[in-house]
Amino acid sequence: MKTMMTNERMSSMGMTGPMMGMPMMGRMPMMMPDMSTMPGMMMPRCTMKMEKCAGGMMMTCACDDKTAAMMLQNLCNMMPGSMISCCMMMNGMCFCCCNMGMMGMCKMEMTEMGCMMMCTSGDKSCEKMIQACCDCMNTMMMPGMTCCMMMNSMPVCCCVC
Repeated sequence: MKTMMTNERMSSMGMTGPMMGMPMMGRMPMMMPDMSTMPGMMMPRCTMKMEKCAGGMMMTCACDDKTAAMMLQNLCNMMPGSMISCCMMMNGMCFCCCNMGMMGMCKMEMTEMGCMMMCTSGDKSCEKMIQACCDCMNTMMMPGMTCCMMMNSMPVCCCVC
């Protein structure tokens, strides 16, 4: 009787079954689409140069034409102080994602043909992690992976090697 009463109380609160009403994820893995080739998804393509610096890393994004550079700069200016991440993608699937804002302070500066992101930390452990991400992303771009820079999970630009 006590069990039945507990089950009734739980079902009236929306807590039924072993997962207590939690939404279940499907068994099919989620694929992140290649944002640079999605219809209706416009983002500038650029060349990216990532290098280690004192305290962390810097990444320079340079577009080939002035229109793409202005679009990149406008997207960056719309979201000042947002979380910056870089997703390494191959065949439309995210292979690796480095959330730069989790490890340090990211600054975005506009350049003539794009932007420059600098991510640094005063903490030596975080500095090593940032620089390890820099090495990882550079290594993945060599065989032809796409790097998509995002601000608050919104794609801002991509580099297709």
